[in-house]
Amino acid sequence: MASPEPMRSTTLPDLVRIDAGRVNVATQAELVARVIADAASGMGGAVFTLNLDHLVKLRDDARFREAYDAATYVTADGAPVVSIARRQGVSIDRVTGADLVVPLCEAASTAGVSIHLFGTSDTIRQDAAAKLRAAIPRLVIAGSESPPRGFDPQGEEARAAAGRIAASGAGICFVALGAPKQELFAHAAVQRSAGVVYICIGAALDFISGQNKRAPIAFQRTGTEWVWRLIQEPRRLGMRYARSMAYYIGYLLKGPERG
Repeated sequence: MASPEPMRSTTLPDLVRIDAGRVNVATQAELVARVIADAASGMGGAVFTLNLDHLVKLRDDARFREAYDAATYVTADGAPVVSIARRQGVSIDRVTGADLVVPLCEAASTAGVSIHLFGTSDTIRQDAAAKLRAAIPRLVIAGSESPPRGFDPQGEEARAAAGRIAASGAGICFVALGAPKQELFAHAAVQRSAGVVYICIGAALDFISGQNKRAPIAFQRTGTEWVWRLIQEPRRLGMRYARSMAYYIGYLLKGPERG
């Protein structure tokens, strides 16, 4: 039997476009309200958080661009994206995946919306789930799983996972696979999971579990959280941040491309 056609919320107009990237939600409060309303009313969707690394990847990855173009909600993840938007005369707030999990879980528990955790390792996911339940006693975690190694985010295993997520009854699924895999999975899963809003959250569960320590507040408030992360994982993140910084400097020098 064919999968039910997912309901979708009305697409919001873009607030700003940056090369192949886009942002259409200005604040965390707006995003949380929209996601909870969509999940409670049975509308599926996907939430991405645009950062410099994504902008670099969007240049060369057609599947990533397709996923971004179809995303229901996109926020600005990172001070450079906020800065670029302001240079275009648009005022938006920084809203990261790491900042979304707890507020969305709190709002979901109040609204009677259950959640699902997908991605990262079993240990990290289980530790994060335990801490979320302890902090938010009424939170219902309807399911939790990690994909196998070599997981194709748009393949048969992804379709099966989307089916299990939908069957769990969850209204929100937090996807912690890293970019672009998590966005590709969310884009494909929306087509298979009626009523589920997929939130791409990167390393958020690592921070919640305590496996990795998030940057101190001073770094977060000054937009230099990337410096902290680079100090923690220089070998893994060094090249990524070098490419991102080159993109940012190049963008500032040339300015936005006008169509």
